[in-house]
Parts: sequence; C-alpha cells; structure tokens
Amino acid sequence: MKIIIDNKEVEVCIIKKRSNKNTYIRVKEDLKIYITTNYYTKDKVLEKSIEDNLDSIKKMYQKKVKQQEYEKKFYYLGKEYDIVYLNSDDLVLGSDKVFVSRNYNLDKWLIERSKEIFKEELDKIYNIFPIKIPYPSLTIRKMKTRWGVCNIKTKRITLNLDLIKKDLKYLDYVIVHELSHLVFPNHQKEFWSLVSKVVPNYKVLRKELREYE
Repeated sequence: MKIIIDNKEVEVCIIKKRSNKNTYIRVKEDLKIYITTNYYTKDKVLEKSIEDNLDSIKKMYQKKVKQQEYEKKFYYLGKEYDIVYLNSDDLVLGSDKVFVSRNYNLDKWLIERSKEIFKEELDKIYNIFPIKIPYPSLTIRKMKTRWGVCNIKTKRITLNLDLIKKDLKYLDYVIVHELSHLVFPNHQKEFWSLVSKVVPNYKVLRKELREYE
C-alpha cells in the first residue's frame, strides 16, 4: 500500500500481531509509514484509519523529513554548515563547511565550546544586569522542552545545549530570562519589565525561539 505525501509515493507497511489490542501509526527512519495492529483487523478498517488520520500522518512524515535534513547539516552560533567528511582527527570550521572524520563526536565539540561561550555570555550579562543578584551556578545540558531553567533555591541556571547552534542573541535572551527569575520567580508584569531593560526586543526573540521548538 502507498499514499501520496507532498507529491511523493510513501510506502505503508502493515504489521499485524496477535498481541496488539490497538492500532499504532508511526513514521520511521526509512521514511516509511508503519501501522501496527491486531492480527484480525480487516484491511477496510485500516484504510479507513489511514483516511481518518491522514493529516496527522502527513505531519509526522514531514517532521521526520525535516529532522533528517536538519541532521545532515552542522549548526553553530546561528550559521549553517555543510558537513564534509575527511580522514582527520580534528574539526576544521570553514566559511560554510565543517571538515571532520565520520567518527568525530560533534556533540562533544559543541559541549566544549558551549562551556566557554555560555560562561562568557553569562559573565557579560551578569555585569550589566540592572539588579544586584547572587552569581548563579551554571549547568549546560540538552533539554527537549525548555531553553532554560532557573532553580531559585540553589541559585542555579540550566541552559539548553542547543542554544550553541543559534545566534548569540537567543542565548543572551535566555540568560537574561533566567537571571530575572532570581528576582521575580513568576512571569508577572515586573518580571517582563526587568527582562526588557536588558533585552528590549525580548518579545521578538521569544517568538522566534518558540518557532524552533
């Protein structure tokens, strides 16, 4: 079975199992649609299920395609680089290409760079912050749903590693946002007023960051 998505024929693989009580639809890495269902589910029922869920299936497929295209590129400080594989032990950053070996750990490189850059930006913003606050501890890690987190009790801010892939203006906004929580725990009017003193265009940056999610 095949369906058309974005003018392309996409294969639909039906997997029937006696143990399955429900029907599940997924798009896997091979960009095929997999439908896992009960052994006795009739084909007409499956066809109806595909028809009823076609919009969701298209969104899943498009999201997977977009993810794979994203992973073919290297992103650093707001710039996109093509990845060129060479027999080299080091990473070399060109004007629009990054040269690495296939075994090179790009995430490790980004982590090391983020430790340096995030600390520099935190120091810079802390020194111009309008209200005197304790200097926070800094943690960097990947987060799926948050760009930053502030633990008010421990005075620790956590920044999403993926910020190293974006323009520094987004990192700076998130740092200001989290520092402001050390003054105002919630998103009340005074909180946003404080954020705007350092980042006047915070509404634009916040909206753009949401589009990355």
